[in-house]
Amino acid sequence: MPWVRRGALIIAALLLAAVVAVYGVAVSSLPRTTGTLALPGLHDTVEVARDGRGVPVITAGSAHDAYLVLGFVHAQDRLFQMEFLRRLGSGRLAEAVGQTGLPNDRFMRTLGLRQAAESSLAAVDAETRQALTAYAAGVNAFLETREGLLPPDLLLLGLEPEPWTPVDSLLWQRLMALRLSGNWHEEALRAALLDVLPPDRVAELWPAEDGDAPTTLGALPGPAFAALLEAWPAALAPTLASNAWAVDGTRSASGAPLLANDPHLGLAVPNVWYLAELRTPEWTVSGATVPGVPFHVLGHNGRLAWGFTTTHSDTMDLFVEEPAGPNTYRAPDGPLPFTERLEIIAVRDAPAETLVVRATRHGPVVSDLLAVSLPEGSVLALSAAALAPRDRTAEALRRLNRAGSWDEAVTALEVYHAPQQNVFVADGAGTIGFIAPGRVPVRRNGRGLVPRPGAEGAYDWKGWLPVATLPRGASPSGGRLVNANNKPVPDSYPHLLAVHWPDPFRAARIEEVLAGLETATPEAMRRLQLDSRSGVFHALWPLMADTRPATPAAAEALVALAAWDGTMDVDRPEPLVFTAWRLTLERAIFADDLGALYPRWEGSHPRLLARVLGGGTKGAWCDDVTTPGPETCADQLEASLTATLDSLGAEFGPPEQWRWGAAHAVRLEHPVLGRIPGLGAIATLTAELDGSDETVNRGGFSGRGESWRQRLGRVHGAGLRAVYDLANLEDSGFVIAGGQSGHPLSRHYRDFMTPWAAGDLMPIAPGPEAAVLTLAPLRSTR
Repeated sequence: MPWVRRGALIIAALLLAAVVAVYGVAVSSLPRTTGTLALPGLHDTVEVARDGRGVPVITAGSAHDAYLVLGFVHAQDRLFQMEFLRRLGSGRLAEAVGQTGLPNDRFMRTLGLRQAAESSLAAVDAETRQALTAYAAGVNAFLETREGLLPPDLLLLGLEPEPWTPVDSLLWQRLMALRLSGNWHEEALRAALLDVLPPDRVAELWPAEDGDAPTTLGALPGPAFAALLEAWPAALAPTLASNAWAVDGTRSASGAPLLANDPHLGLAVPNVWYLAELRTPEWTVSGATVPGVPFHVLGHNGRLAWGFTTTHSDTMDLFVEEPAGPNTYRAPDGPLPFTERLEIIAVRDAPAETLVVRATRHGPVVSDLLAVSLPEGSVLALSAAALAPRDRTAEALRRLNRAGSWDEAVTALEVYHAPQQNVFVADGAGTIGFIAPGRVPVRRNGRGLVPRPGAEGAYDWKGWLPVATLPRGASPSGGRLVNANNKPVPDSYPHLLAVHWPDPFRAARIEEVLAGLETATPEAMRRLQLDSRSGVFHALWPLMADTRPATPAAAEALVALAAWDGTMDVDRPEPLVFTAWRLTLERAIFADDLGALYPRWEGSHPRLLARVLGGGTKGAWCDDVTTPGPETCADQLEASLTATLDSLGAEFGPPEQWRWGAAHAVRLEHPVLGRIPGLGAIATLTAELDGSDETVNRGGFSGRGESWRQRLGRVHGAGLRAVYDLANLEDSGFVIAGGQSGHPLSRHYRDFMTPWAAGDLMPIAPGPEAAVLTLAPLRSTR
């Protein structure tokens, strides 16, 4: 009937108009990138030229204006990310999300990150404080002058950001110092495992370093430590991996050094990194910034390039403090009172919570956060370089941004404190160098492997390793330097950095490829960042190849694996079969011995697995203690292969449909919008990439969960890749995962995703088609 058709058309038109209206309102929160705006605090006119992917080049007449406009631009594109990190580090998430944020807030308030950042602001030099102040003024200029709505994530949470402060910028470094210091986790887990296994077997779970691996140069009851592992916020979970290498001019096609760097962190959207270039009459700096921070963390300045990997030094210890009476604890010179402060935690839609935070001479009392009572009133205190006062790392970054040579970089990094990092440097004079700056504790006794008693002072920290003794080296005779989180120093190094180091597979592969190059080029460096040949397969396959096949399917799988070269290609089935098999085998070998603590240890342990299968351990790990008869490693290999093939078939269908990429895909989810039905599809980015947890093209997976997609999904890796050619630093190539913007309706939210997955690199250069925004000083009308 005509009137029905007309009614339907009217309803459709109204719905369309509503969608257009909502979209129009949402688009109003996108930043202006062309035209002219007046900003308070500017001294002179500044130009922001964004290229086709939203990467800004900021040209200013002074350092003050450059840092101010970087703060403005960061706020334009990543305001929610900045607000989230500020609340995370300050212990103020519950104000925004309610009671679900309380565990994080209690932990952050106990650690005192905000107070630590305040002490850093007092410690840095005047020029660094001026830069931090200018940057904060830029963020606040955006908040004062924005023309549209706030971004949708802030609107949905009903958050109106408060003015930014210099202390807010210093919180990120403190957070990263905790995230990139993982020993607390291993220390607590070892202590918990000592409750169920003898010390020699616990020690075998963390293999000592092999002598030929590549180098760059008394516990409390276990439930207390298991509870500490549960209490530590997921946002502070250790995330420690990266690649960096440098070759000098004797090995490069251009005759100038090359430097490659791809730091590995948790993969999410928006990305940790934000690409930008700052230009002033006195200096230029280009590369990777972090929203909330005014200084470039990684990049080049036209004269020098630098990159980071995590050292994996042990800079955290747990101390067991004994009570000495009411509100006191034992110390070498007699009882001391706990220091106390009250923290009021605001909670959305609920009453505020009052938290009493205690500390000892060793640090904050973290056991006060636990639901487990410790014997005889004992408590656990945490010592950590990440919490030490008067940290000047921000000043070191500012100085590094301006350094023009290897020697100047070394001087700049003398005040770098946490987290300890391996810094790779290449300069225009042809020098390549490596230095590992940071605060590393000097222990009176022990090696930091398990919590120690604090009363007598026998395991106290005596101070920090002197700067002059920290690892460093320049212009190596072989013409190259490599680190992929492997042990950075030889056995002859006289100081304790750590006892255990990550498996050396990535470093060994990088060394192998570089050694085989006649001359290195930027393109060869880019290809090496994408290398997906598995050293884990080549280490384990000789120990797995003779497995007895229990079924025809198992026999076929063994034949296919024998013909495979170990390349972790997304379209191949062999990477899926091999990785699932070794993880199933690990679970079969270790879960029965570790019991309820196994999920805390579970992951990927290829070096340990190789030692067990090769007979290099004393413990009878392959025997299943839950069965009456003994099992051999051959038994476990046979049974785990059959179980693996059955589980893969149940999840992925017949073998001809199996692909590594189906299980190992990366899924970048927005922390707020990704969880909302309808919006999640818009805000979530996915891709399939070659590689695995121990290939150069690293795709870390948790190894945990019930489905293979959960256990093998790519959750960690190179959110940034960069290659620098000192022959022409302007052509340095960069790529990040996702995009520059944190706004899902921006085309720059996802436009780096395809080149990132493909491994393409692009220079920071706006070009003639750039979107240009001119920012002028806001003149007073008085």
